[in-house]
Formats: sequence, C-alpha cells, structure tokens
Amino acid sequence: MTSLKFAIVVYGAPYSSEGCLSALQFAEAVIAEGHDILRVFFYHDGVYAANSLTNPPQDEPDIGTLWQEFGLEYDLDMVVCIASCLRRGIIDAKEATRHEKSSANLRPGFTISGLGQLVEASLNADRVVTFGH
Repeated sequence: MTSLKFAIVVYGAPYSSEGCLSALQFAEAVIAEGHDILRVFFYHDGVYAANSLTNPPQDEPDIGTLWQEFGLEYDLDMVVCIASCLRRGIIDAKEATRHEKSSANLRPGFTISGLGQLVEASLNADRVVTFGH
C-alpha cells in the first residue's frame, strides 16, 4: 500500500462543533493506517484548540490537550492562523511582546503562522481534508 500525505484543516471550535474532535479522530486513523500528516492547520474558530487557558468540565474531553499530546507524540506540524488567533485572543510569547500584552496563552506544540502554511501544505499533500465550519 502506498503511503499518502495528508493536510488537515480544522475550522470548528473544540466545544461548539464536532469538527475539531472529528479531525483528531481522523488524524489518529491516518497515522494508524501508516500514512503521513504534513500539517494540521487550525483556522477560524479551530484556533481555540491551541488556547492553553481553556478548562472544560471533568466529564468532557479536553480537546486542546488531546490535540497537543497527539501532535507532540507524532511530531506533527500544528499551525494556527495568526489572523484568527489575534482576533480570538490567542498569542505566543513573541506576539505578546509585539502587541504589548502581559502574557501568552498558546499551547506548547502549536505554532502561529500565516495562510502561506496552509497553501504550502495543500500543494504538497496528496489529500486535503477539512473539518467544521
């Protein structure tokens, strides 16, 4: 069987859409089948998965942490859109300094970057799969 290269785009917010969790389950299946994930790109409300300040109730899955652990385990390139992040109050230390904010809240394992990362992944992937809106 030939290994495929996937780019995954997550639009759905972790707790108001099934898209974010469905994307994670799909990514797990892709890896389990021996395929590669070139990049996971979080866009629009999907960037909320990278917010380290979320704290869901104990009886709900912590979707952001699940993504973080999965990404770190498989050394995935997990990129969050900078424009979407800034609109939603999600920043790393560099952006906090640049915008004179007192702290950062981007989860480790995620990287803030621009739409060029989505374009590049789309050009190099065999399949681009999107989740949520």
